[in-house]
Amino acid sequence: MSVEMNKVIIFNYTLKDDTGTVLDSSENKEPLSFLSGSNTILPKLEKTLTGMIIGSKKNVKLSAEDAYGDYKEEAVQTVNKDQFPKEAQLTVGASYMANSPDGKQMPFVITEVKEQDITVDFNHPLAGKDLEFDVELIDVREATPEEMQHGHVHGPGGHHH
Repeated sequence: MSVEMNKVIIFNYTLKDDTGTVLDSSENKEPLSFLSGSNTILPKLEKTLTGMIIGSKKNVKLSAEDAYGDYKEEAVQTVNKDQFPKEAQLTVGASYMANSPDGKQMPFVITEVKEQDITVDFNHPLAGKDLEFDVELIDVREATPEEMQHGHVHGPGGHHH
């Protein structure tokens, strides 16, 4: 059966960059689940999955633009060390959240640490990269009314967040 909107889609995946390096996979883990139409996965990947038949496999190639967007130099900023809590571990590669003026949470990574200057990058870690997904549609089920109301899939036994 083909997938419809507002269904729970369960799939296995392997994510690779444009050189074929595996970046992530559900192999030896639980499959990934999402509520179709909830904008929780990449739109072109969702479109592919919602057109598949249970048990089928597909390879999906996404340009950077269709994945996490182009890398934007303006998303890299230098801020003063005093903008962080005193107890913060200010090391290269550390991830933090900032709040935008409209209250949205914005993840960032520290890319350079100097005396008082900390360089932070608000780009998604996969921004600017073409990606390739190998996907297998495992199952599709009806979303519960609670999942529909909350806009995401709940684990076994219901609501756990």
